Amino acid sequence: MENLFTIKIIGMAKETESPENPGALEKRVALVPKDIKKLIESNCTVYVENGSGEGVGYSDQDYMDVGAIIQNSEEIYKNKEMVIKFKGPSLENINKMNPGTILFCMAHFRSFQSRAELLEKQKINVIAMEEILESPKWIPDEIILSKKFVEETLCSQSNSYDELDIGFIGFDLNIVGGIRRAGNRQSKTLTLYQEDIKLDELLFLNKTSLFFYDSRLLKDSSIIDQLKSYGCQVYDFKQFLNERENEVIKEYRANHPPFHFGGRKIQCLHETGVAGARYGFQLLEEDNIKACVLGYGNVGMGAINECYDQGVRAIQILGRTQTKAGVIDKFLLDSHLIVNGAEQPVELRGKNYLIKKDYVGKSIHAGNVVIDLVGGSAVNRSPVEDIIECTYLTDPSFTREGVKFSALWGWPMMGMMKESAEKYSKQIIDVLVFNEKLLKGINYLSPGVKQALVCGPF
Repeated sequence: MENLFTIKIIGMAKETESPENPGALEKRVALVPKDIKKLIESNCTVYVENGSGEGVGYSDQDYMDVGAIIQNSEEIYKNKEMVIKFKGPSLENINKMNPGTILFCMAHFRSFQSRAELLEKQKINVIAMEEILESPKWIPDEIILSKKFVEETLCSQSNSYDELDIGFIGFDLNIVGGIRRAGNRQSKTLTLYQEDIKLDELLFLNKTSLFFYDSRLLKDSSIIDQLKSYGCQVYDFKQFLNERENEVIKEYRANHPPFHFGGRKIQCLHETGVAGARYGFQLLEEDNIKACVLGYGNVGMGAINECYDQGVRAIQILGRTQTKAGVIDKFLLDSHLIVNGAEQPVELRGKNYLIKKDYVGKSIHAGNVVIDLVGGSAVNRSPVEDIIECTYLTDPSFTREGVKFSALWGWPMMGMMKESAEKYSKQIIDVLVFNEKLLKGINYLSPGVKQALVCGPF
Protein backbone atom coordinates (compact mmCIF):
# COMPACT_ATOMS: atom_id res chain seq x y z
CA MET A 1 0.00 0.00 0.00
CA GLU A 2 2.76 2.45 0.91
CA ASN A 3 4.25 2.23 -2.58
CA LEU A 4 1.18 4.02 -3.91
CA PHE A 5 1.89 7.13 -1.84
CA THR A 6 3.81 10.12 -3.15
CA ILE A 7 3.44 12.33 -0.06
CA LYS A 8 6.19 11.34 2.38
CA ILE A 9 7.04 14.38 4.54
CA ILE A 10 4.18 15.47 6.79
CA GLY A 11 3.89 18.02 9.58
CA MET A 12 1.05 18.11 12.09
CA ALA A 13 0.57 21.55 13.64
CA LYS A 14 -0.78 22.46 17.03
CA GLU A 15 -4.01 24.40 17.52
CA THR A 16 -3.03 27.94 18.41
CA GLU A 17 -4.56 31.42 18.23
CA SER A 18 -6.26 31.83 14.85
CA PRO A 19 -9.33 33.57 13.36
CA GLU A 20 -11.68 30.81 14.57
CA ASN A 21 -9.73 30.06 17.76
CA PRO A 22 -9.44 33.26 19.82
CA GLY A 23 -7.62 32.67 23.07
CA ALA A 24 -6.30 29.37 21.68
CA LEU A 25 -9.02 27.55 23.65
CA GLU A 26 -9.47 24.93 20.92
CA LYS A 27 -7.24 22.14 22.24
CA ARG A 28 -8.08 19.27 19.91
CA VAL A 29 -5.44 17.71 17.72
CA ALA A 30 -5.95 16.45 14.17
CA LEU A 31 -4.33 13.03 14.74
CA VAL A 32 -3.83 11.06 17.93
CA PRO A 33 -0.68 8.91 18.34
CA LYS A 34 -2.17 5.60 17.20
CA ASP A 35 -3.15 7.22 13.89
CA ILE A 36 0.20 8.98 13.47
CA LYS A 37 1.66 5.48 13.71
CA LYS A 38 -0.38 4.45 10.66
CA LEU A 39 1.22 7.26 8.64
CA ILE A 40 4.68 6.12 9.73
CA GLU A 41 3.81 2.51 8.84
CA SER A 42 2.91 3.87 5.38
CA ASN A 43 6.56 4.98 5.01
CA CYS A 44 5.96 8.65 5.86
CA THR A 45 8.21 10.85 7.97
CA VAL A 46 5.93 12.66 10.39
CA TYR A 47 6.79 15.78 12.38
CA VAL A 48 4.54 16.82 15.25
CA GLU A 49 4.56 20.29 16.79
CA ASN A 50 5.50 20.14 20.44
CA GLY A 51 2.53 20.19 22.79
CA SER A 52 0.02 19.34 20.03
CA GLY A 53 -1.82 16.65 21.95
CA GLU A 54 -1.57 17.94 25.50
CA GLY A 55 -5.03 19.50 25.44
CA VAL A 56 -6.65 16.09 24.91
CA GLY A 57 -4.30 14.02 27.06
CA TYR A 58 -1.44 13.04 24.73
CA SER A 59 2.16 13.98 25.54
CA ASP A 60 5.06 14.58 23.14
CA GLN A 61 6.48 11.30 24.41
CA ASP A 62 3.32 9.48 23.29
CA TYR A 63 3.98 10.74 19.75
CA MET A 64 7.69 9.94 19.89
CA ASP A 65 6.87 6.41 21.07
CA VAL A 66 5.12 5.73 17.74
CA GLY A 67 7.99 7.21 15.71
CA ALA A 68 7.08 10.89 15.25
CA ILE A 69 9.68 13.66 15.35
CA ILE A 70 8.87 16.64 17.58
CA GLN A 71 9.40 20.13 16.13
CA ASN A 72 8.78 23.66 17.38
CA SER A 73 6.26 26.14 16.00
CA GLU A 74 8.84 27.86 13.79
CA GLU A 75 9.79 24.66 11.95
CA ILE A 76 6.56 22.68 11.72
CA TYR A 77 5.19 24.53 8.66
CA LYS A 78 8.49 24.61 6.75
CA ASN A 79 9.67 22.17 4.07
CA LYS A 80 6.69 19.84 4.31
CA GLU A 81 4.81 18.21 1.47
CA MET A 82 1.65 18.24 3.60
CA VAL A 83 0.71 20.15 6.73
CA ILE A 84 -2.18 18.69 8.72
CA LYS A 85 -4.04 20.85 11.19
CA PHE A 86 -7.48 20.52 12.73
CA LYS A 87 -8.66 24.09 12.15
CA GLY A 88 -7.21 26.66 9.77
CA PRO A 89 -3.81 28.23 10.48
CA SER A 90 -3.08 31.72 11.72
CA LEU A 91 -2.26 34.25 9.01
CA GLU A 92 1.37 34.52 10.11
CA ASN A 93 1.93 30.76 9.76
CA ILE A 94 0.70 30.71 6.17
CA ASN A 95 3.81 32.57 5.07
CA LYS A 96 6.03 29.85 6.55
CA MET A 97 4.77 27.22 4.10
CA ASN A 98 6.48 26.62 0.79
CA PRO A 99 4.41 27.29 -2.34
CA GLY A 100 2.86 24.02 -3.47
CA THR A 101 2.46 22.65 0.07
CA ILE A 102 -0.79 20.77 0.70
CA LEU A 103 -2.67 22.14 3.71
CA PHE A 104 -5.24 19.66 5.05
CA CYS A 105 -7.54 21.31 7.61
CA MET A 106 -11.02 22.65 8.33
CA ALA A 107 -10.65 25.58 5.94
CA HIS A 108 -14.06 27.31 6.16
CA PHE A 109 -13.27 29.48 3.14
CA ARG A 110 -16.70 31.17 3.03
CA SER A 111 -16.39 32.39 6.61
CA PHE A 112 -12.70 33.41 6.59
CA GLN A 113 -12.19 35.02 3.21
CA SER A 114 -9.05 36.99 4.04
CA ARG A 115 -7.29 33.77 4.98
CA ALA A 116 -8.48 32.15 1.77
CA GLU A 117 -7.01 35.03 -0.25
CA LEU A 118 -3.66 34.77 1.53
CA LEU A 119 -3.46 31.02 0.98
CA GLU A 120 -4.11 31.50 -2.72
CA LYS A 121 -1.51 34.26 -2.91
CA GLN A 122 1.03 31.94 -1.23
CA LYS A 123 0.05 29.15 -3.70
CA ILE A 124 -0.91 26.68 -1.00
CA ASN A 125 -3.05 23.71 -2.09
CA VAL A 126 -5.88 23.59 0.44
CA ILE A 127 -8.03 20.53 0.98
CA ALA A 128 -10.93 21.44 3.26
CA MET A 129 -11.78 18.56 5.58
CA GLU A 130 -15.34 19.80 5.97
CA GLU A 131 -15.92 19.61 2.19
CA ILE A 132 -14.98 15.92 1.78
CA LEU A 133 -18.02 13.75 1.12
CA GLU A 134 -18.69 10.04 1.33
CA SER A 135 -18.42 8.54 -2.13
CA PRO A 136 -20.35 6.42 -2.71
CA LYS A 137 -23.04 6.82 -0.08
CA TRP A 138 -24.19 3.58 1.49
CA ILE A 139 -27.33 3.84 3.65
CA PRO A 140 -27.28 1.59 6.76
CA ASP A 141 -29.96 -1.09 7.08
CA GLU A 142 -31.49 0.46 10.21
CA ILE A 143 -32.07 3.77 8.41
CA ILE A 144 -33.70 2.00 5.47
CA LEU A 145 -35.98 -0.05 7.71
CA SER A 146 -37.36 2.78 9.83
CA LYS A 147 -37.65 5.00 6.75
CA LYS A 148 -39.70 2.36 4.90
CA PHE A 149 -41.76 1.67 8.03
CA VAL A 150 -42.90 5.29 8.17
CA GLU A 151 -43.10 5.77 4.41
CA GLU A 152 -45.39 2.78 3.81
CA THR A 153 -47.58 3.78 6.74
CA LEU A 154 -47.99 7.35 5.50
CA CYS A 155 -48.73 6.24 1.96
CA SER A 156 -51.69 4.25 3.28
CA GLN A 157 -53.33 7.30 4.89
CA SER A 158 -56.55 8.80 3.59
CA ASN A 159 -55.67 12.19 5.11
CA SER A 160 -53.18 14.46 3.39
CA TYR A 161 -49.84 14.88 5.14
CA ASP A 162 -50.53 18.48 6.14
CA GLU A 163 -53.51 17.31 8.21
CA LEU A 164 -51.53 14.82 10.28
CA ASP A 165 -50.14 15.33 13.78
CA ILE A 166 -47.36 12.73 13.85
CA GLY A 167 -45.88 11.51 17.12
CA PHE A 168 -43.03 9.12 17.91
CA ILE A 169 -43.13 7.44 21.32
CA GLY A 170 -39.68 6.44 22.53
CA PHE A 171 -36.35 7.01 20.82
CA ASP A 172 -33.23 5.19 19.81
CA LEU A 173 -30.96 5.56 16.79
CA ASN A 174 -32.82 2.80 14.92
CA ILE A 175 -35.80 5.12 14.43
CA VAL A 176 -33.84 8.08 13.02
CA GLY A 177 -34.67 7.27 9.40
CA GLY A 178 -38.35 7.18 10.24
CA ILE A 179 -38.31 10.57 11.94
CA ARG A 180 -36.56 12.07 8.92
CA ARG A 181 -39.05 10.54 6.50
CA ALA A 182 -41.96 11.88 8.54
CA GLY A 183 -40.32 15.31 8.51
CA ASN A 184 -39.75 15.21 4.77
CA ARG A 185 -43.44 14.50 4.21
CA GLN A 186 -44.21 17.88 5.84
CA SER A 187 -46.92 16.83 8.27
CA LYS A 188 -48.82 19.40 10.29
CA THR A 189 -46.73 18.66 13.40
CA LEU A 190 -43.95 16.24 14.34
CA THR A 191 -43.29 15.44 18.00
CA LEU A 192 -41.01 13.03 19.84
CA TYR A 193 -42.40 11.84 23.18
CA GLN A 194 -40.72 10.05 26.06
CA GLU A 195 -41.40 6.32 26.11
CA ASP A 196 -43.29 6.68 29.43
CA ILE A 197 -45.45 9.59 28.20
CA LYS A 198 -48.90 9.92 29.77
CA LEU A 199 -52.08 10.67 27.87
CA ASP A 200 -52.52 14.11 29.41
CA GLU A 201 -48.98 15.09 28.32
CA LEU A 202 -49.61 14.54 24.62
CA LEU A 203 -49.61 17.81 22.69
CA PHE A 204 -51.88 16.55 19.92
CA LEU A 205 -54.64 14.02 20.45
CA ASN A 206 -57.32 13.94 17.78
CA LYS A 207 -58.65 11.91 14.86
CA THR A 208 -55.73 12.93 12.67
CA SER A 209 -53.10 11.96 15.26
CA LEU A 210 -50.82 9.17 14.12
CA PHE A 211 -48.27 7.54 16.43
CA PHE A 212 -45.21 5.41 15.74
CA TYR A 213 -43.59 3.36 18.47
CA ASP A 214 -41.32 0.37 19.02
CA SER A 215 -42.76 -2.08 21.52
CA ARG A 216 -39.23 -3.19 22.39
CA LEU A 217 -38.64 0.24 23.96
CA LEU A 218 -41.83 0.50 26.02
CA LYS A 219 -41.81 -0.76 29.60
CA ASP A 220 -45.53 -0.04 29.88
CA SER A 221 -47.71 -0.38 26.79
CA SER A 222 -50.88 1.00 28.39
CA ILE A 223 -50.48 4.30 26.50
CA ILE A 224 -50.92 2.38 23.22
CA ASP A 225 -54.22 0.91 24.34
CA GLN A 226 -55.38 4.35 25.45
CA LEU A 227 -54.49 5.88 22.09
CA LYS A 228 -56.43 3.17 20.28
CA SER A 229 -59.46 3.87 22.47
CA TYR A 230 -59.32 7.51 21.32
CA GLY A 231 -59.37 6.40 17.68
CA CYS A 232 -55.73 7.32 17.04
CA GLN A 233 -53.70 5.24 14.61
CA VAL A 234 -50.72 3.49 16.17
CA TYR A 235 -47.98 1.52 14.40
CA ASP A 236 -45.36 -0.77 15.93
CA PHE A 237 -41.86 -0.86 14.41
CA LYS A 238 -41.18 -4.28 15.94
CA GLN A 239 -44.22 -5.75 14.19
CA PHE A 240 -43.09 -4.20 10.90
CA LEU A 241 -39.64 -5.79 11.29
CA ASN A 242 -41.13 -9.20 12.10
CA GLU A 243 -43.24 -9.10 8.96
CA ARG A 244 -41.11 -7.21 6.45
CA GLU A 245 -37.43 -6.82 7.49
CA ASN A 246 -35.70 -9.15 5.03
CA GLU A 247 -38.03 -8.27 2.18
CA VAL A 248 -37.59 -4.51 2.64
CA ILE A 249 -33.78 -4.62 2.70
CA LYS A 250 -33.56 -6.92 -0.31
CA GLU A 251 -36.00 -4.81 -2.31
CA TYR A 252 -34.36 -1.53 -1.40
CA ARG A 253 -30.83 -2.67 -2.26
CA ALA A 254 -32.04 -4.06 -5.60
CA ASN A 255 -33.76 -0.83 -6.61
CA HIS A 256 -31.56 1.85 -5.04
CA PRO A 257 -27.91 1.79 -6.07
CA PRO A 258 -25.65 3.88 -3.80
CA PHE A 259 -25.70 7.63 -4.41
CA HIS A 260 -22.54 9.05 -5.95
CA PHE A 261 -22.06 11.35 -2.94
CA GLY A 262 -23.25 11.17 0.63
CA GLY A 263 -22.72 13.31 3.71
CA ARG A 264 -19.54 14.70 5.22
CA LYS A 265 -16.77 12.17 5.60
CA ILE A 266 -14.96 14.01 8.40
CA GLN A 267 -17.47 15.23 10.94
CA CYS A 268 -18.79 15.20 14.49
CA LEU A 269 -22.22 16.47 13.52
CA HIS A 270 -24.22 14.35 15.94
CA GLU A 271 -21.84 15.35 18.74
CA THR A 272 -22.29 19.00 17.71
CA GLY A 273 -26.03 18.70 18.27
CA VAL A 274 -25.58 16.91 21.58
CA ALA A 275 -23.09 19.47 22.91
CA GLY A 276 -25.12 22.47 21.78
CA ALA A 277 -28.37 21.27 23.29
CA ARG A 278 -26.57 20.26 26.49
CA TYR A 279 -25.21 23.78 26.86
CA GLY A 280 -28.70 25.14 26.31
CA PHE A 281 -29.97 23.16 29.29
CA GLN A 282 -27.10 24.58 31.37
CA LEU A 283 -28.15 28.14 30.45
CA LEU A 284 -31.79 27.62 31.34
CA GLU A 285 -33.13 28.32 34.80
CA GLU A 286 -36.25 26.19 34.41
CA ASP A 287 -37.68 22.84 35.47
CA ASN A 288 -39.96 20.85 33.15
CA ILE A 289 -38.27 22.33 30.11
CA LYS A 290 -40.13 22.51 26.83
CA ALA A 291 -37.99 22.35 23.69
CA CYS A 292 -38.18 22.56 19.94
CA VAL A 293 -35.51 21.65 17.39
CA LEU A 294 -35.35 23.09 13.88
CA GLY A 295 -34.10 20.47 11.46
CA TYR A 296 -33.54 16.72 11.70
CA GLY A 297 -30.28 16.14 9.85
CA ASN A 298 -27.21 14.82 11.65
CA VAL A 299 -26.75 18.00 13.72
CA GLY A 300 -30.44 18.41 14.51
CA MET A 301 -30.75 14.73 15.39
CA GLY A 302 -27.93 15.09 17.91
CA ALA A 303 -29.90 17.88 19.60
CA ILE A 304 -33.09 15.81 19.51
CA ASN A 305 -31.20 12.90 21.07
CA GLU A 306 -29.89 15.14 23.89
CA CYS A 307 -33.32 16.68 24.56
CA TYR A 308 -34.70 13.17 24.88
CA ASP A 309 -31.88 12.09 27.21
CA GLN A 310 -32.48 15.23 29.31
CA GLY A 311 -36.06 14.09 29.83
CA VAL A 312 -37.99 16.64 27.76
CA ARG A 313 -41.47 15.14 27.70
CA ALA A 314 -42.45 16.33 24.23
CA ILE A 315 -39.84 17.56 21.75
CA GLN A 316 -41.32 19.45 18.82
CA ILE A 317 -39.35 18.88 15.60
CA LEU A 318 -39.70 21.66 13.05
CA GLY A 319 -39.22 21.17 9.34
CA ARG A 320 -39.99 23.30 6.32
CA THR A 321 -43.73 23.48 7.05
CA GLN A 322 -43.37 24.47 10.70
CA THR A 323 -40.61 27.08 10.18
CA LYS A 324 -42.61 29.27 7.80
CA ALA A 325 -43.23 32.84 8.91
CA GLY A 326 -46.57 33.02 10.68
CA VAL A 327 -46.42 29.32 11.58
CA ILE A 328 -43.22 29.02 13.60
CA ASP A 329 -44.44 31.54 16.19
CA LYS A 330 -46.69 29.08 18.03
CA PHE A 331 -43.86 26.57 18.39
CA LEU A 332 -41.46 29.22 19.67
CA LEU A 333 -44.05 30.47 22.16
CA ASP A 334 -44.33 26.99 23.63
CA SER A 335 -40.56 26.41 24.03
CA HIS A 336 -38.03 27.40 26.68
CA LEU A 337 -35.15 25.94 24.62
CA ILE A 338 -35.01 26.60 20.88
CA VAL A 339 -32.27 24.77 18.98
CA ASN A 340 -31.54 25.58 15.35
CA GLY A 341 -30.03 22.70 13.39
CA ALA A 342 -31.46 23.76 10.03
CA GLU A 343 -28.89 24.85 7.49
CA GLN A 344 -29.95 26.82 4.43
CA PRO A 345 -28.41 26.89 0.95
CA VAL A 346 -25.60 29.41 0.46
CA GLU A 347 -27.80 31.63 -1.69
CA LEU A 348 -30.30 32.09 1.16
CA ARG A 349 -27.74 32.94 3.83
CA GLY A 350 -28.16 36.53 4.92
CA LYS A 351 -31.48 36.80 3.07
CA ASN A 352 -33.83 34.35 4.76
CA TYR A 353 -33.92 34.01 8.54
CA LEU A 354 -35.89 31.25 10.23
CA ILE A 355 -35.61 32.83 13.68
CA LYS A 356 -36.01 36.56 13.15
CA LYS A 357 -34.86 39.37 15.42
CA ASP A 358 -38.40 40.65 15.89
CA TYR A 359 -39.49 37.32 17.40
CA VAL A 360 -37.61 38.29 20.57
CA GLY A 361 -40.08 39.70 23.09
CA LYS A 362 -43.02 38.36 21.08
CA SER A 363 -42.63 34.65 20.39
CA ILE A 364 -39.38 34.21 22.33
CA HIS A 365 -39.58 35.46 25.91
CA ALA A 366 -36.96 36.64 28.41
CA GLY A 367 -35.35 33.68 30.15
CA ASN A 368 -35.55 31.50 27.06
CA VAL A 369 -32.46 30.17 25.29
CA VAL A 370 -31.70 30.00 21.56
CA ILE A 371 -28.90 27.64 20.52
CA ASP A 372 -27.63 27.86 16.96
CA LEU A 373 -25.77 24.77 15.75
CA VAL A 374 -25.13 26.06 12.23
CA GLY A 375 -23.20 29.27 12.88
CA GLY A 376 -21.43 31.37 10.30
CA SER A 377 -20.05 34.86 9.97
CA ALA A 378 -21.02 38.32 8.78
CA VAL A 379 -20.47 37.18 5.17
CA ASN A 380 -22.00 33.71 5.68
CA ARG A 381 -24.98 34.27 7.96
CA SER A 382 -26.81 31.82 10.15
CA PRO A 383 -30.60 31.29 9.87
CA VAL A 384 -30.80 32.90 13.34
CA GLU A 385 -30.84 36.62 12.60
CA ASP A 386 -29.35 37.62 15.97
CA ILE A 387 -26.25 35.53 15.22
CA ILE A 388 -23.93 37.70 13.14
CA GLU A 389 -20.73 35.95 14.16
CA CYS A 390 -20.19 32.65 15.94
CA THR A 391 -19.43 32.80 19.63
CA TYR A 392 -16.29 31.24 21.09
CA LEU A 393 -15.23 29.60 24.33
CA THR A 394 -13.87 32.98 25.44
CA ASP A 395 -17.47 34.26 25.60
CA PRO A 396 -19.87 31.48 24.53
CA SER A 397 -23.20 33.27 24.92
CA PHE A 398 -24.78 36.72 24.85
CA THR A 399 -28.12 38.13 25.97
CA ARG A 400 -30.59 40.38 24.16
CA GLU A 401 -33.79 41.50 25.90
CA GLY A 402 -33.38 38.69 28.41
CA VAL A 403 -33.01 35.96 25.77
CA LYS A 404 -29.74 34.04 25.81
CA PHE A 405 -28.13 33.18 22.47
CA SER A 406 -25.18 30.92 21.72
CA ALA A 407 -23.62 29.77 18.43
CA LEU A 408 -20.31 28.28 19.49
CA TRP A 409 -17.63 27.73 16.86
CA GLY A 410 -16.83 24.06 17.47
CA TRP A 411 -19.59 22.85 19.76
CA PRO A 412 -17.91 19.54 20.74
CA MET A 413 -15.24 21.59 22.53
CA MET A 414 -17.94 22.02 25.18
CA GLY A 415 -17.12 18.96 27.29
CA MET A 416 -16.37 16.56 24.41
CA MET A 417 -12.80 17.53 23.48
CA LYS A 418 -11.05 14.16 23.66
CA GLU A 419 -14.00 12.11 22.45
CA SER A 420 -14.45 14.24 19.34
CA ALA A 421 -10.69 14.52 18.68
CA GLU A 422 -10.38 10.74 18.59
CA LYS A 423 -13.37 10.44 16.28
CA TYR A 424 -11.98 13.07 13.90
CA SER A 425 -8.56 11.41 13.96
CA LYS A 426 -10.01 8.06 12.91
CA GLN A 427 -11.89 9.68 10.02
CA ILE A 428 -8.86 11.73 8.93
CA ILE A 429 -6.54 8.71 8.81
CA ASP A 430 -9.11 6.83 6.75
CA VAL A 431 -9.04 9.65 4.17
CA LEU A 432 -5.24 9.87 4.18
CA VAL A 433 -4.26 6.21 4.13
CA PHE A 434 -7.11 3.80 3.67
CA ASN A 435 -10.34 4.51 1.80
CA GLU A 436 -9.56 7.70 -0.16
CA LYS A 437 -5.72 7.38 -0.10
CA LEU A 438 -5.13 11.12 -0.15
CA LEU A 439 -1.40 10.50 0.33
CA LYS A 440 -1.24 9.55 -3.34
CA GLY A 441 -1.25 13.32 -4.00
CA ILE A 442 -3.53 15.92 -5.53
CA ASN A 443 -3.25 14.40 -9.01
CA TYR A 444 -5.05 11.28 -7.79
CA LEU A 445 -7.89 12.63 -5.68
CA SER A 446 -10.92 10.40 -5.17
CA PRO A 447 -14.31 11.92 -6.14
CA GLY A 448 -15.26 12.73 -2.54
CA VAL A 449 -11.96 14.52 -1.92
CA LYS A 450 -11.58 16.23 -5.30
CA GLN A 451 -14.35 18.71 -4.61
CA ALA A 452 -12.68 19.58 -1.30
CA LEU A 453 -9.61 21.01 -3.07
CA VAL A 454 -10.73 24.59 -2.45
CA CYS A 455 -7.42 26.25 -3.36
CA GLY A 456 -5.11 24.99 -6.09
CA PRO A 457 -3.77 22.89 -7.66
CA PHE A 458 -0.47 24.71 -7.74
